[in-house]
Amino acid sequence: MSINTKHLRAGVTGLAFVLLGAAAPADAHHAFAAEFDAAQPIELKGTITKAKWVNPHSWLFFDVKGSDGKVTNWGVEFGAPNALANKGLSKADLKLGDEVSIKGYRSKNGEAFGYSVYITLADGRTFQTGGAQDAPSAPARAGG
Repeated sequence: MSINTKHLRAGVTGLAFVLLGAAAPADAHHAFAAEFDAAQPIELKGTITKAKWVNPHSWLFFDVKGSDGKVTNWGVEFGAPNALANKGLSKADLKLGDEVSIKGYRSKNGEAFGYSVYITLADGRTFQTGGAQDAPSAPARAGG
């Protein structure tokens, strides 16, 4: 039985388009611009309440006391655990009750979560935490 080269080539090309089309939504999931607002930089200080060291994105939760005295629990997205480890940050560095400072960007929906670009720990060490390719590298101003 002989395979028609023209049909084989068309089939392979069609399969490639299907696979590329399926990959696009997966990539969109990781886009900074889909969830976070580059026009809303935030700089927050608070007390760590929880750290989730999971793939594909780690999360840090911390209590922030507002100027009105009200405490809000914020969550910020970090990069993947292996990327954070390559920058020298481990889950052990994020101790419950420690004070931290976060620079990043607020979520588009206005909820108390955002994207962290940098974290400064209680001991003064600063780490880059964000890894989204389309994210701005550092907040231009404080806010939040």
